[in-house]
Amino acid sequence: MSIFIWAFIVGGIICVIGQLLMDVAKLTPAHTMSTLVVVGAIMDGLGWYEPLIKWAGAGVTVPITSFGNALVHGAMEEMQRDGIVGIITGIFEVTSAGISAAIIFGFLGAVVFKPKS
Repeated sequence: MSIFIWAFIVGGIICVIGQLLMDVAKLTPAHTMSTLVVVGAIMDGLGWYEPLIKWAGAGVTVPITSFGNALVHGAMEEMQRDGIVGIITGIFEVTSAGISAAIIFGFLGAVVFKPKS
């Protein structure tokens, strides 16, 4: 039961940090999102993200910080296996499903709904 509580708390903290970046630091949503992705990437590079996933579960795998984690994690794993070329292939291998889904659903949303003028 405690994993659910920690997931809720940690995920909420990540969301609060994002909201503070927009409200206090006056960052745009795009800058906030990019900042959180970079923070997730740095945390994975330092080896801090995996223990956080084991401790808080979906609280850290659902927010946008996990995209940065996935980018670095995939690149590092493939680099160890395939060398320098693995950096590029690892990034795409791990994140391709999410990127593809965003493109497909974005396109379908544009086809189905009328944009505001």
